[in-house]
Amino acid sequence: MSLDFSELLTSGEKPQDFEEYLDRYAVHVGELVNGFIPHGTHEDMDFYLYGPLRKFSDNGGKRHRPLICFAACIAVGGDASRAISAAAAIEHFHTAALIHDDIADEAELRRGEPCLYLTEGIGAAINMGDLGLQLVNGTVVKDPNLDDATKVRVLTELIDMTRRTIEGQALDIGWARDGRYDITPEDYLVMATCKTAHYSGAVPLAIGAIIGGGTETEIEGLRNYGLDTGLAFQIQDDLLNLVGKSESTKKGFRDDITEGKRTLVVVHALQNLEGADRARLVQILSSHTDSPAELEEAVAIMDKSGSIDYARNYAENLTSIAKNRLIDMIGPSPARDLLISMADWFVNRLK
Repeated sequence: MSLDFSELLTSGEKPQDFEEYLDRYAVHVGELVNGFIPHGTHEDMDFYLYGPLRKFSDNGGKRHRPLICFAACIAVGGDASRAISAAAAIEHFHTAALIHDDIADEAELRRGEPCLYLTEGIGAAINMGDLGLQLVNGTVVKDPNLDDATKVRVLTELIDMTRRTIEGQALDIGWARDGRYDITPEDYLVMATCKTAHYSGAVPLAIGAIIGGGTETEIEGLRNYGLDTGLAFQIQDDLLNLVGKSESTKKGFRDDITEGKRTLVVVHALQNLEGADRARLVQILSSHTDSPAELEEAVAIMDKSGSIDYARNYAENLTSIAKNRLIDMIGPSPARDLLISMADWFVNRLK
């Protein structure tokens, strides 16, 4: 498999927008990422570990995290081929996080397929997720194309990213476990920024800029852009789960309600509802129901409170401000245009 990084985003046939960029390169990048998954020294290792992990990773979605890492590298004048190992590391972290997250949430579907722990067993799935985490740092350490100073800086970013994601996951799980309905929108923003925005936006962009030799202003500008757009991405995911088409999520439609997730829509509704409506919403969230009628009722209550519009407007405002900041901090280029288009794609997936 080959991907001509010398022409990525610079050829006459460059993608016109972010969605085209994903569609054109997702499969190629997936093959690159999966090429870092090794084979075992015993055939049963492949059967019980490497093979199922590779199959799960093959069904890898849009690959936006490695692709924005490449775009950031190019945006600061760097060679995207030097960012392959780091981009793959971030995607392997994403794979591990999804495997472990599905177990914690007792989810049923992931990318339109039964969750890995349901097909392979909980113990085996945990082990595969652990392997994904091992691939994060190991992939970068073994890269002969990165100097030691760059490796240390990239590894520091990956270590911090891992801790922040775990912190966000702790809040998400803990609030649901303890039946916390006093969570505010501000609390949610802390949780979602830690759990999603760092590894889905900020760190891929910052690492791409670091490897590309960007200035500190460019690196931090891209990091902040990733924090804002990564948060918007999570809010939009929450909205898709509630009011998108059931096939758009490729996971259990409205299962965020079944799992009692404290999304921005939910916490805003709980803060603004009173009386019977609030009590009924809490009852549904606490029951872990999967009844379509009750899930629809919960959505109707949250819509009545204005919370769906609130979350949608919040995500759109985030991306609008972020785009203006990026234009001020990063010089014009096709790669910068693509990253600006990314923000629009993040919040328009529902439309």
